[in-house]
Amino acid sequence: MATGNNSVRSLEHTPTWALAVVCFFFIAISIVLEHCIHLLTNWLKRHRKTALCDAVDRLKSELMLLGFMSLLLAVTQEPISKICIPPKYADKMLPCRRLVEDQSANTTDPCTSKGMVSIVTQKGIQQLQIFIFVLAVMQIVYSVLTMALGRLKMRRWSAWEKETQTTEYLVANDPNRFRFTRQTTFGRRHMSSCTETSLQLWTKCFFRQFFRSVVKVDYITLRHGFISAHLAPNSNFNFQKYIRRSLDEDFKVVVSISPLMRFIVVIFLLLDVHGWHVYLWVSCVPLLIVLILGTKLEVIVERMALQLKHQNYVIKGTPLVKPNDNLFWFEDPRFVLTLIHYTLFTNAFELAFFIWVSIEFGWDSCYHEHTVITAIRVALAVTVQVLCSYITLPLYALVTQMGSQYKGKALEEQTAKIIKQWHAEVRERRKRQEQSLQSPRTSWTTEWSPRRSSVTESSSLLRQCRLGGSPTSKGEIVEVEEEESVRNEAAWSRFRSMAPMLELPAVKRDGRWKERE
Repeated sequence: MATGNNSVRSLEHTPTWALAVVCFFFIAISIVLEHCIHLLTNWLKRHRKTALCDAVDRLKSELMLLGFMSLLLAVTQEPISKICIPPKYADKMLPCRRLVEDQSANTTDPCTSKGMVSIVTQKGIQQLQIFIFVLAVMQIVYSVLTMALGRLKMRRWSAWEKETQTTEYLVANDPNRFRFTRQTTFGRRHMSSCTETSLQLWTKCFFRQFFRSVVKVDYITLRHGFISAHLAPNSNFNFQKYIRRSLDEDFKVVVSISPLMRFIVVIFLLLDVHGWHVYLWVSCVPLLIVLILGTKLEVIVERMALQLKHQNYVIKGTPLVKPNDNLFWFEDPRFVLTLIHYTLFTNAFELAFFIWVSIEFGWDSCYHEHTVITAIRVALAVTVQVLCSYITLPLYALVTQMGSQYKGKALEEQTAKIIKQWHAEVRERRKRQEQSLQSPRTSWTTEWSPRRSSVTESSSLLRQCRLGGSPTSKGEIVEVEEEESVRNEAAWSRFRSMAPMLELPAVKRDGRWKERE
């Protein structure tokens, strides 16, 4: 029983301990993975990261779809391998040149007796399963790595946001101060030279994206334009946190693999013909898209500055740019995210294909026939990753906020936090009021009564003192009321400072800002 060809041994002749060990190993891995995802989801919920929690759910859906595809391929690999085609069609559009006929494959091919060949062998289907798994893993890793590196670079924006709350910033950006538009820092950066023609403008922006693509003056000016367009004027709004939550919303799109992306994989596999070098050209497309996107986002900032120059030669306070969807391709800022999603997916496909070929076929495979081409493809993948993380993503996060619409979901977390804080202050204020009312009542009873009186008598005495009692007691009551009035005004002022953020979105009617009733 135990002897024979071990490569074709079925479960009938497999030791039970071996079968149990393999099953236990995979079940343990599944439980650990599920528990890690559960812990991550709970942590995101505790920290009110709703968008990232949705992204994790999207990731779970992708993994479930991946498991279903693998199961479907495993179940149908034998019926698929029995589909026979003529040999003349099997020799067309090969990814590698066929040098020697593989006799071992023909012995196991069920179509050999018919003088035909299988459309895909069982071994080929197993290799395809591994490629799908590697592609899904690399898409997730690339998306997470890009977002993490991009947000790491945007951490300094938090210091710029805090600077907008300082006295020095308020003095430097006095709303009653008149200045020439060209004399402002924003004007000197964007209106100095090379803006006469579109060719000069695009050339200038192409090189600018590599050197100080996002500076403090751009961040502060675009922040001021966003608040003036979508919120109440002079509102105390944390623009940096809003951008961070917007990226969390976009991460849900980037981490997923849309049906269009899956069909693109099919097209790539179809065109992978020996001698065409399609993957070399495919690896250049993400680099081209990243460079064009970075240039376009810089051009949008330049055009907003030029519009400000043509409208006003003298400005009052901070330069006020006007967000508009017309500045973007197809008047849709979301189209930029679509291109970034395609770039990351294509780049992940390049690296996943390289890893899959190296594992399945080794370094001597015909896919690595041209070492120079392989090295160029890997270098381009790394370059695109760096450019997309450190240049394109920060520019996208800032400039795409200059559209005509804002992301309402990104404001829910901040609004809920403000309401919760306001509710806590109201409860604290009521608690202090109760304590302050109890303290004069106790002192009144001990002062005017030789014995302890009832609560009703104390209340009546307190009302009499308020209506007109002795000068001493009346002064005490008035002093307590004044303290309560000061507390209420302080709490109300704190709430008023947060009111513009609670009034999101502000309504603009008849050309004037009106508060929501």
